[in-house]
Amino acid sequence: MAHPAQSSSQPPRTVMCPCCGGDSLYSPANAYRPFCSERCKQIDLGAWANEDFRMPAESPPADAQYGDPRTEH
Repeated sequence: MAHPAQSSSQPPRTVMCPCCGGDSLYSPANAYRPFCSERCKQIDLGAWANEDFRMPAESPPADAQYGDPRTEH
């Protein structure tokens, strides 16, 4: 059963590749979606594994050697 938003008469959707910004086919035919290629997918995976996408912490972790100096009086 086809999804109502994806009928066979609609052309495949093209989106921007999150890695290189190029056109990427967003369809089951593209095994790397939302990326345009295996290369872009691997670059993104490498950045994730390298913790390039981590969010900055507002305070040191509770298990830091001396704790958070803002909470000590």
